[in-house]
Amino acid sequence: QVQLVESGGGLVQAGGSLRLSCTASGRTFSSYAMSWFRQAPGKEREFVAGIRGSTANTYYADSVKGRFTISRDNAKNTVYLQMNSLKPEDTAVYYCAAPRFETALILTTQKGYHYWGQGTQVTVSS
Repeated sequence: QVQLVESGGGLVQAGGSLRLSCTASGRTFSSYAMSWFRQAPGKEREFVAGIRGSTANTYYADSVKGRFTISRDNAKNTVYLQMNSLKPEDTAVYYCAAPRFETALILTTQKGYHYWGQGTQVTVSS
């Protein structure tokens, strides 16, 4: 059974940093593109960042480009999201996502992903 477990969320002041982790079990995702999404209250879930498997190429939403960095440690089956210069508008539940089948494509819509973590809350105070 595949599971994605996020951790690292919390409360931080504007301008601060957090590092989220997503550890997968039940399958090796080293060759899969994986992504982070977020959902703020009353808003739809939106793509934040994605990373390819073998090449580790990355792609970011414009809203986080230059502030967030996605990375992975395939030996640990873990994907990270380093979030710097946080803003109150970054407040959301952050989800890790993986596709059902191996792919190098970084998909930016929810429909492209089959496995989701339970989410971790990030709250940025002004």
